[in-house]
Amino acid sequence: MKGISYSRYGGPEVMEYGDVRDPKVGPDTVLVKVRAVSVNPVDWKCREGHLDGILDTVFPVIPGWDVSGVVVQPGMSVPEFSVGDEVIGYVREDYLSRGTFAEYVAAPVRTLARKPRNFSFEEGAGLPLTGLTAYQVITKALEVKRGETVLVHAAAGGVGSIAVQLARHLGARVIGTASEANHDFVRALGGEPVTYGEGLAERVRALAPDGVDAAFDTIGGDTTKISANLLAPEGRLASIADPDVVDYGGRYCFVRPDAEDLVRLTELAEQGVITVHVTRTFPLERAAEAYRLSQEGHTRGKIVLTVEWDAEGD
Repeated sequence: MKGISYSRYGGPEVMEYGDVRDPKVGPDTVLVKVRAVSVNPVDWKCREGHLDGILDTVFPVIPGWDVSGVVVQPGMSVPEFSVGDEVIGYVREDYLSRGTFAEYVAAPVRTLARKPRNFSFEEGAGLPLTGLTAYQVITKALEVKRGETVLVHAAAGGVGSIAVQLARHLGARVIGTASEANHDFVRALGGEPVTYGEGLAERVRALAPDGVDAAFDTIGGDTTKISANLLAPEGRLASIADPDVVDYGGRYCFVRPDAEDLVRLTELAEQGVITVHVTRTFPLERAAEAYRLSQEGHTRGKIVLTVEWDAEGD
Protein backbone atom coordinates (compact mmCIF):
# COMPACT_ATOMS: atom_id res chain seq x y z
CA MET A 1 0.00 0.00 0.00
CA LYS A 2 0.98 3.64 -0.35
CA GLY A 3 1.70 5.91 2.55
CA ILE A 4 3.95 8.48 4.18
CA SER A 5 7.00 7.38 6.16
CA TYR A 6 10.28 8.65 7.55
CA SER A 7 13.42 6.73 8.51
CA ARG A 8 15.14 9.35 10.66
CA TYR A 9 14.22 12.36 12.75
CA GLY A 10 14.12 15.71 11.00
CA GLY A 11 12.01 18.31 9.26
CA PRO A 12 9.26 17.84 6.66
CA GLU A 13 11.89 16.89 4.10
CA VAL A 14 12.45 13.48 5.76
CA MET A 15 8.89 12.38 4.94
CA GLU A 16 8.52 10.27 1.82
CA TYR A 17 5.46 9.09 -0.10
CA GLY A 18 5.66 5.57 -1.47
CA ASP A 19 5.23 1.92 -0.66
CA VAL A 20 4.90 1.09 3.05
CA ARG A 21 4.31 -2.19 4.84
CA ASP A 22 0.78 -3.58 4.88
CA PRO A 23 -0.79 -3.68 8.37
CA LYS A 24 -1.57 -6.97 10.08
CA VAL A 25 -5.07 -7.33 11.52
CA GLY A 26 -4.70 -8.60 15.07
CA PRO A 27 -7.50 -10.05 17.20
CA ASP A 28 -8.31 -6.68 18.82
CA THR A 29 -7.77 -4.44 15.81
CA VAL A 30 -9.91 -3.18 12.95
CA LEU A 31 -8.60 -2.75 9.42
CA VAL A 32 -9.73 0.66 8.22
CA LYS A 33 -9.62 1.94 4.67
CA VAL A 34 -8.39 5.46 5.24
CA ARG A 35 -10.35 8.33 3.72
CA ALA A 36 -8.83 11.25 5.63
CA VAL A 37 -6.30 11.99 8.36
CA SER A 38 -5.55 15.22 10.15
CA VAL A 39 -2.36 17.15 10.78
CA ASN A 40 -1.51 17.75 14.43
CA PRO A 41 1.43 19.62 16.01
CA VAL A 42 2.34 16.49 18.00
CA ASP A 43 3.05 14.71 14.71
CA TRP A 44 5.91 17.02 13.75
CA LYS A 45 7.16 17.04 17.34
CA CYS A 46 7.39 13.25 17.10
CA ARG A 47 9.07 13.50 13.70
CA GLU A 48 11.69 15.89 15.10
CA GLY A 49 12.43 13.56 18.02
CA HIS A 50 10.95 15.69 20.79
CA LEU A 51 9.02 12.73 22.23
CA ASP A 52 11.97 10.33 22.06
CA GLY A 53 12.27 10.40 25.83
CA ILE A 54 8.79 8.95 26.38
CA LEU A 55 7.99 6.92 23.26
CA ASP A 56 10.14 4.21 21.67
CA THR A 57 10.57 4.69 17.95
CA VAL A 58 10.76 1.86 15.41
CA PHE A 59 11.91 3.16 12.03
CA PRO A 60 10.58 3.53 9.44
CA VAL A 61 7.72 5.43 11.04
CA ILE A 62 4.34 5.96 9.45
CA PRO A 63 3.19 9.19 11.14
CA GLY A 64 -0.29 10.28 12.17
CA TRP A 65 -2.66 9.49 15.03
CA ASP A 66 -6.02 10.68 13.64
CA VAL A 67 -8.05 8.70 11.12
CA SER A 68 -11.43 8.73 9.42
CA GLY A 69 -12.43 5.86 7.17
CA VAL A 70 -14.36 2.68 6.51
CA VAL A 71 -14.04 -0.71 8.20
CA VAL A 72 -12.96 -3.42 5.78
CA GLN A 73 -12.08 -6.17 8.25
CA PRO A 74 -12.77 -6.45 11.99
CA GLY A 75 -10.37 -8.53 14.06
CA MET A 76 -11.42 -11.90 15.46
CA SER A 77 -12.23 -10.39 18.87
CA VAL A 78 -14.09 -7.31 17.62
CA PRO A 79 -17.89 -7.57 17.61
CA GLU A 80 -18.29 -3.80 17.91
CA PHE A 81 -17.74 -2.99 14.23
CA SER A 82 -18.75 -4.53 10.91
CA VAL A 83 -17.53 -4.22 7.34
CA GLY A 84 -18.74 -0.93 5.88
CA ASP A 85 -18.98 0.98 9.17
CA GLU A 86 -17.69 4.53 8.95
CA VAL A 87 -15.37 5.20 11.88
CA ILE A 88 -13.03 7.76 13.39
CA GLY A 89 -10.11 7.10 15.69
CA TYR A 90 -7.27 8.50 17.76
CA VAL A 91 -4.90 5.68 16.90
CA ARG A 92 -2.05 6.23 19.34
CA GLU A 93 -0.08 3.21 20.44
CA ASP A 94 2.70 3.09 23.05
CA TYR A 95 5.48 3.49 20.48
CA LEU A 96 6.01 5.30 17.18
CA SER A 97 5.89 3.17 14.06
CA ARG A 98 2.40 2.26 12.80
CA GLY A 99 0.54 5.51 12.18
CA THR A 100 -2.44 6.51 10.07
CA PHE A 101 -0.86 8.28 7.06
CA ALA A 102 -1.42 5.40 4.67
CA GLU A 103 -4.13 3.79 2.60
CA TYR A 104 -5.00 1.35 5.37
CA VAL A 105 -4.48 1.24 9.13
CA ALA A 106 -5.03 -1.56 11.64
CA ALA A 107 -6.52 0.37 14.54
CA PRO A 108 -6.91 -1.07 18.06
CA VAL A 109 -10.62 -1.23 18.82
CA ARG A 110 -10.06 0.85 21.97
CA THR A 111 -9.15 3.81 19.75
CA LEU A 112 -12.26 3.87 17.54
CA ALA A 113 -15.83 5.15 17.47
CA ARG A 114 -18.50 5.58 14.84
CA LYS A 115 -18.06 8.65 12.65
CA PRO A 116 -20.72 11.32 13.24
CA ARG A 117 -23.36 10.84 10.57
CA ASN A 118 -23.49 14.58 9.85
CA PHE A 119 -19.71 14.86 9.40
CA SER A 120 -17.75 14.43 6.20
CA PHE A 121 -14.72 12.17 6.32
CA GLU A 122 -12.56 15.30 6.40
CA GLU A 123 -14.43 16.72 9.39
CA GLY A 124 -14.33 13.32 11.06
CA ALA A 125 -10.55 13.16 10.70
CA GLY A 126 -10.26 16.48 12.52
CA LEU A 127 -12.23 15.39 15.56
CA PRO A 128 -10.45 12.57 17.49
CA LEU A 129 -7.21 14.04 18.88
CA THR A 130 -8.40 17.63 19.20
CA GLY A 131 -11.84 16.62 20.42
CA LEU A 132 -10.54 14.18 23.03
CA THR A 133 -7.98 16.72 24.22
CA ALA A 134 -10.60 19.42 24.65
CA TYR A 135 -13.13 17.03 26.20
CA GLN A 136 -10.74 15.50 28.70
CA VAL A 137 -9.41 18.90 29.81
CA ILE A 138 -12.72 20.78 29.94
CA THR A 139 -14.82 18.04 31.58
CA LYS A 140 -12.25 16.11 33.64
CA ALA A 141 -9.15 18.15 34.42
CA LEU A 142 -10.91 21.51 34.82
CA GLU A 143 -14.41 20.19 35.61
CA VAL A 144 -16.03 23.25 34.07
CA LYS A 145 -19.45 24.08 35.48
CA ARG A 146 -22.42 26.21 34.50
CA GLY A 147 -21.99 29.88 35.31
CA GLU A 148 -18.20 29.80 35.45
CA THR A 149 -15.83 31.93 33.37
CA VAL A 150 -13.26 29.98 31.38
CA LEU A 151 -10.17 31.30 29.57
CA VAL A 152 -9.21 29.28 26.47
CA HIS A 153 -5.96 30.06 24.68
CA ALA A 154 -5.62 29.74 20.89
CA ALA A 155 -9.40 29.60 20.75
CA ALA A 156 -9.50 29.48 16.95
CA GLY A 157 -7.17 26.47 16.71
CA GLY A 158 -8.09 22.81 16.52
CA VAL A 159 -8.17 22.09 20.25
CA GLY A 160 -9.19 25.57 21.33
CA SER A 161 -12.18 25.84 19.02
CA ILE A 162 -13.67 22.60 20.34
CA ALA A 163 -12.88 23.60 23.93
CA VAL A 164 -14.85 26.82 23.43
CA GLN A 165 -17.85 24.90 22.12
CA LEU A 166 -17.75 22.33 24.91
CA ALA A 167 -17.44 24.93 27.66
CA ARG A 168 -20.32 26.93 26.21
CA HIS A 169 -22.42 23.74 26.05
CA LEU A 170 -21.75 23.24 29.75
CA GLY A 171 -23.10 26.71 30.43
CA ALA A 172 -19.83 28.55 30.99
CA ARG A 173 -18.80 31.97 29.78
CA VAL A 174 -15.73 31.67 27.55
CA ILE A 175 -12.99 34.21 26.92
CA GLY A 176 -10.77 33.09 24.06
CA THR A 177 -7.40 34.40 22.90
CA ALA A 178 -6.99 34.72 19.15
CA SER A 179 -5.51 36.95 16.48
CA GLU A 180 -7.77 39.78 15.37
CA ALA A 181 -8.34 37.98 12.07
CA ASN A 182 -10.00 35.14 13.99
CA HIS A 183 -12.16 37.20 16.37
CA ASP A 184 -15.35 36.75 14.35
CA PHE A 185 -14.70 33.02 14.19
CA VAL A 186 -14.33 32.83 17.98
CA ARG A 187 -17.54 34.84 18.42
CA ALA A 188 -19.36 32.42 16.12
CA LEU A 189 -18.25 29.58 18.41
CA GLY A 190 -19.76 31.39 21.40
CA GLY A 191 -16.58 32.90 22.86
CA GLU A 192 -15.54 36.44 23.69
CA PRO A 193 -12.29 37.06 21.80
CA VAL A 194 -9.26 38.92 23.12
CA THR A 195 -6.05 39.53 21.22
CA TYR A 196 -3.03 37.66 22.57
CA GLY A 197 0.36 39.30 22.99
CA GLU A 198 1.49 42.22 25.10
CA GLY A 199 -1.27 43.49 27.38
CA LEU A 200 -3.20 40.20 27.35
CA ALA A 201 -3.59 40.08 31.12
CA GLU A 202 -5.11 43.56 31.19
CA ARG A 203 -7.54 42.73 28.40
CA VAL A 204 -8.73 39.61 30.17
CA ARG A 205 -9.04 41.48 33.49
CA ALA A 206 -11.21 44.05 31.76
CA LEU A 207 -13.68 41.28 30.91
CA ALA A 208 -13.26 39.32 34.16
CA PRO A 209 -12.19 41.74 36.93
CA ASP A 210 -12.41 39.02 39.60
CA GLY A 211 -10.40 36.53 37.57
CA VAL A 212 -11.40 33.39 35.68
CA ASP A 213 -12.58 30.17 37.27
CA ALA A 214 -10.62 27.96 34.88
CA ALA A 215 -7.88 28.48 32.31
CA PHE A 216 -6.92 26.13 29.46
CA ASP A 217 -3.36 26.75 28.28
CA THR A 218 -2.54 25.39 24.83
CA ILE A 219 0.59 27.48 24.25
CA GLY A 220 2.95 27.18 27.23
CA GLY A 221 5.79 29.41 28.36
CA ASP A 222 4.76 32.90 29.44
CA THR A 223 1.13 32.03 28.66
CA THR A 224 1.14 29.49 31.48
CA LYS A 225 2.35 32.06 34.01
CA ILE A 226 -0.10 34.71 32.77
CA SER A 227 -2.95 32.23 33.02
CA ALA A 228 -2.04 31.35 36.60
CA ASN A 229 -2.07 35.02 37.54
CA LEU A 230 -5.52 35.48 36.02
CA LEU A 231 -7.20 32.82 38.13
CA ALA A 232 -9.86 33.74 40.66
CA PRO A 233 -9.46 32.30 44.18
CA GLU A 234 -9.82 28.50 43.91
CA GLY A 235 -9.42 28.79 40.13
CA ARG A 236 -8.10 25.81 38.14
CA LEU A 237 -5.39 25.71 35.49
CA ALA A 238 -4.57 22.99 32.97
CA SER A 239 -1.99 22.93 30.18
CA ILE A 240 -1.35 20.62 27.26
CA ALA A 241 1.78 22.53 26.27
CA ASP A 242 3.87 23.09 29.39
CA PRO A 243 4.66 20.44 32.05
CA ASP A 244 5.89 23.27 34.29
CA VAL A 245 2.23 24.20 34.84
CA VAL A 246 2.46 22.08 38.01
CA ASP A 247 4.75 24.76 39.47
CA TYR A 248 1.74 27.09 39.40
CA GLY A 249 -0.59 24.59 41.00
CA GLY A 250 -2.00 23.48 37.66
CA ARG A 251 -2.31 20.14 35.92
CA TYR A 252 -0.44 18.92 32.86
CA CYS A 253 -2.60 16.88 30.47
CA PHE A 254 -1.64 14.52 27.64
CA VAL A 255 -4.62 13.20 25.71
CA ARG A 256 -5.28 9.46 25.94
CA PRO A 257 -7.29 7.20 23.62
CA ASP A 258 -10.71 6.57 25.16
CA ALA A 259 -13.48 4.95 23.13
CA GLU A 260 -16.22 6.09 25.53
CA ASP A 261 -15.09 9.71 25.32
CA LEU A 262 -14.91 9.45 21.53
CA VAL A 263 -18.45 8.05 21.41
CA ARG A 264 -19.59 11.03 23.50
CA LEU A 265 -17.94 13.40 21.04
CA THR A 266 -19.75 11.68 18.18
CA GLU A 267 -23.04 12.18 20.01
CA LEU A 268 -22.31 15.86 20.63
CA ALA A 269 -21.37 16.33 16.98
CA GLU A 270 -24.61 14.74 15.82
CA GLN A 271 -26.53 17.00 18.21
CA GLY A 272 -24.90 20.04 16.62
CA VAL A 273 -23.06 20.95 19.83
CA ILE A 274 -19.59 20.78 18.28
CA THR A 275 -18.34 21.33 14.75
CA VAL A 276 -14.92 20.91 13.17
CA HIS A 277 -13.65 23.66 10.91
CA VAL A 278 -11.44 22.28 8.14
CA THR A 279 -9.39 25.19 6.87
CA ARG A 280 -7.36 23.36 4.21
CA THR A 281 -7.08 19.92 2.64
CA PHE A 282 -4.15 18.31 0.84
CA PRO A 283 -3.80 14.91 -0.84
CA LEU A 284 -1.80 12.48 1.28
CA GLU A 285 1.26 12.65 -0.98
CA ARG A 286 1.59 16.38 -0.15
CA ALA A 287 1.93 15.77 3.59
CA ALA A 288 5.23 17.65 3.82
CA GLU A 289 3.60 20.76 2.39
CA ALA A 290 0.73 20.46 4.87
CA TYR A 291 3.16 20.24 7.79
CA ARG A 292 5.10 23.25 6.66
CA LEU A 293 1.85 25.18 6.75
CA SER A 294 0.97 23.75 10.16
CA GLN A 295 4.34 24.67 11.64
CA GLU A 296 3.85 28.29 10.64
CA GLY A 297 1.21 28.41 13.42
CA HIS A 298 -2.02 30.38 13.72
CA THR A 299 -4.05 27.84 11.73
CA ARG A 300 -7.80 28.23 12.10
CA GLY A 301 -9.35 24.84 12.82
CA LYS A 302 -7.76 21.83 11.15
CA ILE A 303 -5.55 20.90 8.21
CA VAL A 304 -6.55 17.55 6.72
CA LEU A 305 -4.98 15.07 4.31
CA THR A 306 -7.21 12.98 2.05
CA VAL A 307 -6.75 9.57 0.46
CA GLU A 308 -8.35 9.33 -2.93
CA TRP A 309 -9.90 6.05 -4.09
CA ASP A 310 -11.18 5.31 -7.58
CA ALA A 311 -14.69 3.95 -8.12
CA GLU A 312 -13.49 0.35 -7.93
CA GLY A 313 -11.32 1.05 -4.86
CA ASP A 314 -14.32 2.58 -3.11
